[in-house]
Amino acid sequence: MSHSHATDPPTSANTAPSRHTVSLKVNGQLETLELEAWVSLLDLLRDRLGLTGTKKGCDHGQCGACTVLVDGRRINACLRLAAMCKGAEITTIEGLGQGGTLHPLQRAFIDHDALQCGYCTPGQICSAVGLCNEGQASSRDEVRELMSGNLCRCGAYPQIVAAVSEVVLQAHER
Repeated sequence: MSHSHATDPPTSANTAPSRHTVSLKVNGQLETLELEAWVSLLDLLRDRLGLTGTKKGCDHGQCGACTVLVDGRRINACLRLAAMCKGAEITTIEGLGQGGTLHPLQRAFIDHDALQCGYCTPGQICSAVGLCNEGQASSRDEVRELMSGNLCRCGAYPQIVAAVSEVVLQAHER
């Protein structure tokens, strides 16, 4: 004998999106937000917090335009769910300078004319800060290799490598 089981019709109680309370520190400011489970860190930063310096490029983690720092490590914000960042320290391009003073990498990008359209620049700079924090690069070739996840459609790579090398290699020597 076969029994069929009827399912309950959808109601607002059993179809409501899963929401999470997430507290994190963004550019030194504590933020507590109610988020749906699927919200990416990139969308949280841009759409909910208005930090539009972080760019949405490919939305697949292939271009690096969305690179930010999470607890000092560089990540692609489009690939990280915001709910996974509970308790983390997030640094975006807007959080790098101090009191109107540019971060040394921001200054180096200007000095080396390491930008053209500027779209990739925030991700490039955040990636370079993460590279500096990692302390792995000890040559221009290593800088070039370790920055290869950040694409520049304008082709400013020689200037980007020069700017990043100037700051990262000085930090590596200390």
